[in-house]
Amino acid sequence: MKIGLLRACCLAALLVGLTAGCATTRTTSAGTVGVQRGQTMLVSSGEINRSAAKAYQEAMREAHAKNRLNRNPQQFERVRQVAQRLIPMTAAFRGDATAWPWEVNVITSSELNAWCMPGGKMAVYTGLLEQLQLTDDELAGVMGHEIAHALREHGREKASRAAGVGAAASIGGALIGAYFGIDSGLGQSVIGTLGDLAYMRPNSREMEQEADRIGVELAARAGYDPFAAIALWEKMGRTVRGQPPQWLSTHPSHESRIADLRVYAERVYPLYAGARRAP
Repeated sequence: MKIGLLRACCLAALLVGLTAGCATTRTTSAGTVGVQRGQTMLVSSGEINRSAAKAYQEAMREAHAKNRLNRNPQQFERVRQVAQRLIPMTAAFRGDATAWPWEVNVITSSELNAWCMPGGKMAVYTGLLEQLQLTDDELAGVMGHEIAHALREHGREKASRAAGVGAAASIGGALIGAYFGIDSGLGQSVIGTLGDLAYMRPNSREMEQEADRIGVELAARAGYDPFAAIALWEKMGRTVRGQPPQWLSTHPSHESRIADLRVYAERVYPLYAGARRAP
């Protein structure tokens, strides 16, 4: 490799690293599961929450217009009751979360999906309930996982990292383009891809692991069996096929996820036992 190329690549990599490493904060307490990674935040929580609230309203309006919103009162009430038990448990990780404007709805769709937007806006899809025949404990595992993403502000973190990688990619691409006399967009594309693999994909898997761990603790504190999360992912493993290799996936493999869940479900089991004993 030419010395100039090596220097240019190193400089570009340094720019990505410096951008991703600034403005570190912690959004949650560690909890019993011990999640305490520092996070990169380059975007304000207010900006993300406003965007999320608007997106949620639009999604619910669309579902209502298509007669897909809360069509089954029994399903909606079941999901609402699980949410009502989980939400107070968020105080174990951040004191402000119980005061969020929480909202939960059920969308009629064959998708195996559920999500919780920043600020506590949730949706559960009927495909998840019906195709997997979830127990309440398993449903709590799903919802606890999604709530954990909101508590950790993973959406804000990903937006921040995308902004940081994009800025570094632009600078790095221009430097490489100028050095070799090529289109700077080509250099930007290369560095952007490297930045995505180096910072976005691995951390997305890390975020999933954090949500798994916090999710089982939320479920346990609410009196739901944390080991049900393992049964849930075993069901998912039997249902979902064609999974990409773990190192290029934004989610852990089923095997590694279940192994990790087993460790942390055991750790929080005393919380579950205590919640079950409580009057």
